[in-house]
Amino acid sequence: CRQIADSDINVLLLGESGVGKEVAAKYIHDLSSRKARHFIPVNCQVFGEGTLESELFGHEKGAFTGANEKRIGRFEAADHGTLFLDEIGNLPPHLQSKLLTAIQGGRIFRVGSNTPVAVDIRLICATNRDLFGMVARGGEFREDLLYRINTIHIDLPPLRQRREDILPLAEMFLKRYATKYNKPIEGFDQAAVREMDEYPWAGNIRELQHTVEKAVIMSDGRRITPATLLLRPAPA
Repeated sequence: CRQIADSDINVLLLGESGVGKEVAAKYIHDLSSRKARHFIPVNCQVFGEGTLESELFGHEKGAFTGANEKRIGRFEAADHGTLFLDEIGNLPPHLQSKLLTAIQGGRIFRVGSNTPVAVDIRLICATNRDLFGMVARGGEFREDLLYRINTIHIDLPPLRQRREDILPLAEMFLKRYATKYNKPIEGFDQAAVREMDEYPWAGNIRELQHTVEKAVIMSDGRRITPATLLLRPAPA
């Protein structure tokens, strides 16, 4: 991430859900020459197909029912900054085509307009899906778009494969939530540390974060114990 941060090449972040792809994207942005401008994240999975087009490219007044005023999209909001498209594997085919046109031409068209709008963005994309397999399966994802967003790709390993990160991350979350909930918690006892180290963390960093927050809320002592971690037993 540090090596590529100050270039403008497109980046594809790959990894399971919860491994911290948006954190990595923001880290790249914060080390880049664009750090003074906006970092605009978009989760392509949470919008409906029609809504997503307007979210990305904006729309003109009257472009569709309910479009009562002109609205700029995320591309324009990220101008001279970084646009982060999470879950890009969920992008519908017709929007894949429009995204490719925007990347290649450095311009977008708002919904309901034929007037191009120039944009200068650094594009970072992320997914937990196998885009290469989707291309191979007959066009579930456009091959030409994949090569455009994949100038360089970074694989983010799951938490179970980087166990040396578990305790530092847990301690960071503990400090955050102890402050938030005004709890005088100083750390984890050794049994809790051992449990966290042995746990599979199927939900990765997101699961760890939620586990620590829950433990802080449930704890009445100075240290987090296994009784307040409430980790589920691993499947047999």
